[in-house]
Amino acid sequence: MPRLAGLRAVLAVLCVAAALAAATVGHCAEFVPGVTRPVVVGGDRDYPPYEFLDKNGQPAGFNVDISRAIGEVMGMRMEFRLGDWASQREGLMEGRRDVLQGMSYSDDRSQTVDFAPHTIVNHGIFARRDALAVDNLDQLAGKKVIVHRGGIMHDTLSAKGFADDLVLVDTPADGLRLLASGQGDYAVVAMLPGIYIMHEFGLDNIQPVARGVFTVRYGYAVKKGDEALLARFSEGLAILRETGRYQAIHDKWLGVLENGRLRWQTIALYVGAIATPLLALLGGSMLWTHFLRKQVAQRTKSLTKAMEELSRNQRQLVQADKMAALGILVSGVAHEINNPNGLILLNIPILRKAQADAVRLLARRYEEEGDFLLGGIPFSRMKNELPRLLEEMQEGAQRIKRIVNDLKDFARREEGSGRSLIDVGDAARKAVRLLDAAIRKATDHFSAVYEPDIPLVWGHSQRVEQVLVNLVLNACQALPDRDRAIVLAVSHDADKKQVVLTVRDEGAGIAPEHLPHLTDPFFTTKRETGGTGLGLSVSAGILKEYGATLSFHSVPGQGTTAVVAFPVPAQEQAS
Repeated sequence: MPRLAGLRAVLAVLCVAAALAAATVGHCAEFVPGVTRPVVVGGDRDYPPYEFLDKNGQPAGFNVDISRAIGEVMGMRMEFRLGDWASQREGLMEGRRDVLQGMSYSDDRSQTVDFAPHTIVNHGIFARRDALAVDNLDQLAGKKVIVHRGGIMHDTLSAKGFADDLVLVDTPADGLRLLASGQGDYAVVAMLPGIYIMHEFGLDNIQPVARGVFTVRYGYAVKKGDEALLARFSEGLAILRETGRYQAIHDKWLGVLENGRLRWQTIALYVGAIATPLLALLGGSMLWTHFLRKQVAQRTKSLTKAMEELSRNQRQLVQADKMAALGILVSGVAHEINNPNGLILLNIPILRKAQADAVRLLARRYEEEGDFLLGGIPFSRMKNELPRLLEEMQEGAQRIKRIVNDLKDFARREEGSGRSLIDVGDAARKAVRLLDAAIRKATDHFSAVYEPDIPLVWGHSQRVEQVLVNLVLNACQALPDRDRAIVLAVSHDADKKQVVLTVRDEGAGIAPEHLPHLTDPFFTTKRETGGTGLGLSVSAGILKEYGATLSFHSVPGQGTTAVVAFPVPAQEQAS
């Protein structure tokens, strides 16, 4: 009878745990709207090459093709309704649109809508060729600035206090035509639509005078709380990226080749316009012929320079798009890991209580009958092993939770650089935890030294972690075998008033002629293995924002040392 009662107690505990698990899984099943009727997709009627109505009045562009592809892979019917942007935003909030396929992210907008970004958009300042040069948005104060009504730049410049000087237009094309006609001082437009419109309508008297003045995530938006529909779009995006279909659509609309064809068509128009009078004046003055050739050469040089600039912007756009995809992927993976791991953390304390109750009953049997097997192991040994096994399981689940949180922090993107006083040592520990698997794969001799009581420095924790991840990964990739070491150290140089972080590896080293170019954009010695040459360039840019420096010392065949020096704020020095 005692043994039967003990068995019933264990079975009762296991039934409770199973019920908890079933309840948790049950709560994950939700009704997803937009399945039994078409999903009404809103967008801008004149925002090429992202979304617009073509010459036949049909929806076209990058956003439209992406939405159609998501509809195919997710089994959703799409109904496109494109119009002026301000009415599209109203339609979403009033329920006449289920989703907008091309909205730029901002903190203010995130109060009323939820986002699933699919690309990155860079904005620039456009002006007539005789206008004064400007470098940033703040220099537009007091100027008449043309912006897209209801667009992200309308919101941004209004927040800066420029609302009274803004000239609002229904479409970017209307804005650039207005600027070309002599009205307004400047126009702020997304770079790709701006360049597309300039060449499409032959607006030769305007040009971009400042590029990349505002970069923003851009993609799908649903009314706040419509998480089920947004999740279907996010899942569809992930499928398109994995199958390569997203990249094909991206190349079709935003790729360098497509824009390149537009430029050579423009060149052909110039050559044709020049060829006719040239034939008519074939026997004329050599001076006139020389003049015409000079004009063609100047135009060709100008167009070639613009095409090279667009190609450079395109490569940066692709890299930024990959980072946005990483954020989406990490969010999904973190959710999938946290759910079962949460069950483990919830059930282990229950199992530990059940084990404690059951061991008393089994101990009584041990006293009465002697030793017996439990799970194939003698009870005299198992009664000491079980608590340790459960303790290890709980510690392992907690470690999974910490790693997932670190991964989410690293992948989370913030609008604007932002900064606060941070602990460099804490950021370094998170980066090391995040790269634990990569480090163990690369070397058997990794060590980290964190000096205590390090002063706080100005920075952004996730962005500094990104820098550290780049440096440690580069060190891992430099090692020829697992016997070589990597040493990470964080220290305080009181004399120089700096917090210094070093990453030293015993790898192959770097050739002296390459050292000055390590932080140049797109410079890499690992292109054949997939290197983009952007990691160290991005890292140097992040550190520069906080007044920090990045330097390298290397001896070929012996290894490389990367040194990051953060200035200590005056108040931290005093403390």
